[in-house]
Amino acid sequence: MITFEHYLILSGAVFALGIYGVLTRRNLVAIFMSIEIMFNGINIALVSISNFINPALLRMQSVETVMPDVALSGQIFALFVITVAAAEVALGLGIVMMIYRRRQSVDATDLVSLKH
Repeated sequence: MITFEHYLILSGAVFALGIYGVLTRRNLVAIFMSIEIMFNGINIALVSISNFINPALLRMQSVETVMPDVALSGQIFALFVITVAAAEVALGLGIVMMIYRRRQSVDATDLVSLKH
Protein backbone atom coordinates (compact mmCIF):
# COMPACT_ATOMS: atom_id res chain seq x y z
CA MET A 1 0.00 0.00 0.00
CA ILE A 2 1.21 3.45 -0.85
CA THR A 3 1.38 5.62 2.25
CA PHE A 4 1.75 9.31 2.93
CA GLU A 5 5.50 8.89 3.44
CA HIS A 6 5.90 7.46 -0.07
CA TYR A 7 4.37 10.59 -1.57
CA LEU A 8 6.55 12.85 0.56
CA ILE A 9 9.67 10.92 -0.43
CA LEU A 10 8.66 11.24 -4.09
CA SER A 11 7.99 14.97 -3.78
CA GLY A 12 11.29 15.47 -1.94
CA ALA A 13 13.18 13.55 -4.63
CA VAL A 14 11.54 15.57 -7.43
CA PHE A 15 12.28 18.82 -5.56
CA ALA A 16 15.91 17.76 -4.98
CA LEU A 17 16.25 16.91 -8.67
CA GLY A 18 15.04 20.43 -9.50
CA ILE A 19 17.53 21.99 -7.07
CA TYR A 20 20.31 19.93 -8.61
CA GLY A 21 19.32 21.20 -12.05
CA VAL A 22 19.25 24.83 -10.91
CA LEU A 23 22.66 24.57 -9.26
CA THR A 24 24.45 22.68 -12.05
CA ARG A 25 23.02 24.10 -15.29
CA ARG A 26 24.31 27.21 -16.98
CA ASN A 27 21.68 27.53 -19.70
CA LEU A 28 18.87 29.83 -18.59
CA VAL A 29 16.19 27.71 -20.28
CA ALA A 30 17.41 24.61 -18.42
CA ILE A 31 17.38 26.59 -15.17
CA PHE A 32 13.74 27.57 -15.78
CA MET A 33 12.87 23.95 -16.51
CA SER A 34 14.51 22.92 -13.24
CA ILE A 35 12.46 25.51 -11.37
CA GLU A 36 9.33 24.01 -12.93
CA ILE A 37 10.42 20.57 -11.71
CA MET A 38 10.72 22.05 -8.22
CA PHE A 39 7.17 23.41 -8.52
CA ASN A 40 5.96 19.94 -9.50
CA GLY A 41 7.57 18.47 -6.39
CA ILE A 42 5.70 21.02 -4.30
CA ASN A 43 2.45 20.15 -6.08
CA ILE A 44 2.90 16.45 -5.31
CA ALA A 45 3.36 17.30 -1.64
CA LEU A 46 0.32 19.60 -1.56
CA VAL A 47 -2.00 17.08 -3.17
CA SER A 48 -0.78 14.26 -0.93
CA ILE A 49 -1.22 16.40 2.17
CA SER A 50 -4.73 17.22 1.05
CA ASN A 51 -5.46 13.56 0.47
CA PHE A 52 -3.98 12.08 3.62
CA ILE A 53 -4.14 14.85 6.23
CA ASN A 54 -7.82 15.74 6.21
CA PRO A 55 -9.79 16.52 9.37
CA ALA A 56 -12.80 14.56 8.16
CA LEU A 57 -10.70 11.52 7.36
CA LEU A 58 -8.97 11.70 10.74
CA ARG A 59 -12.38 11.55 12.46
CA MET A 60 -13.41 8.65 10.17
CA GLN A 61 -16.39 10.56 8.86
CA SER A 62 -17.50 11.19 5.35
CA VAL A 63 -15.68 14.07 3.70
CA GLU A 64 -18.79 15.39 2.00
CA THR A 65 -20.83 15.54 5.23
CA VAL A 66 -18.25 17.44 7.25
CA MET A 67 -16.50 19.92 4.99
CA PRO A 68 -16.74 19.43 1.25
CA ASP A 69 -14.27 22.22 0.45
CA VAL A 70 -11.53 20.83 2.71
CA ALA A 71 -11.19 17.71 0.59
CA LEU A 72 -10.09 19.74 -2.43
CA SER A 73 -8.01 22.44 -0.72
CA GLY A 74 -4.66 20.87 -1.69
CA GLN A 75 -5.73 20.39 -5.28
CA ILE A 76 -6.99 23.97 -5.51
CA PHE A 77 -3.75 25.29 -4.04
CA ALA A 78 -1.80 23.14 -6.54
CA LEU A 79 -3.79 24.76 -9.38
CA PHE A 80 -2.75 28.18 -8.07
CA VAL A 81 0.88 27.03 -8.03
CA ILE A 82 0.56 25.81 -11.63
CA THR A 83 -0.94 29.17 -12.65
CA VAL A 84 1.88 31.11 -10.99
CA ALA A 85 4.43 28.79 -12.60
CA ALA A 86 2.92 29.41 -16.03
CA ALA A 87 3.13 33.17 -15.50
CA GLU A 88 6.71 32.80 -14.29
CA VAL A 89 7.67 30.83 -17.38
CA ALA A 90 6.05 33.34 -19.72
CA LEU A 91 7.82 36.26 -18.07
CA GLY A 92 11.10 34.39 -17.70
CA LEU A 93 11.21 33.22 -21.29
CA GLY A 94 10.48 36.77 -22.44
CA ILE A 95 13.46 37.99 -20.45
CA VAL A 96 15.62 35.16 -21.81
CA MET A 97 14.64 36.09 -25.38
CA MET A 98 15.61 39.72 -24.78
CA ILE A 99 18.96 38.64 -23.30
CA TYR A 100 19.58 36.38 -26.29
CA ARG A 101 18.82 39.20 -28.72
CA ARG A 102 21.32 41.48 -27.01
CA ARG A 103 24.12 39.03 -26.15
CA GLN A 104 23.57 36.10 -28.58
CA SER A 105 23.88 33.70 -25.65
CA VAL A 106 21.66 32.31 -22.90
CA ASP A 107 24.55 31.18 -20.71
CA ALA A 108 24.04 32.29 -17.11
CA THR A 109 27.76 32.86 -16.58
CA ASP A 110 27.74 35.55 -19.29
CA LEU A 111 25.28 37.63 -17.27
CA VAL A 112 27.71 39.27 -14.90
CA SER A 113 26.21 42.67 -15.62
CA LEU A 114 22.83 43.45 -17.11
CA LYS A 115 23.78 47.04 -17.95
CA HIS A 116 25.17 46.24 -21.40
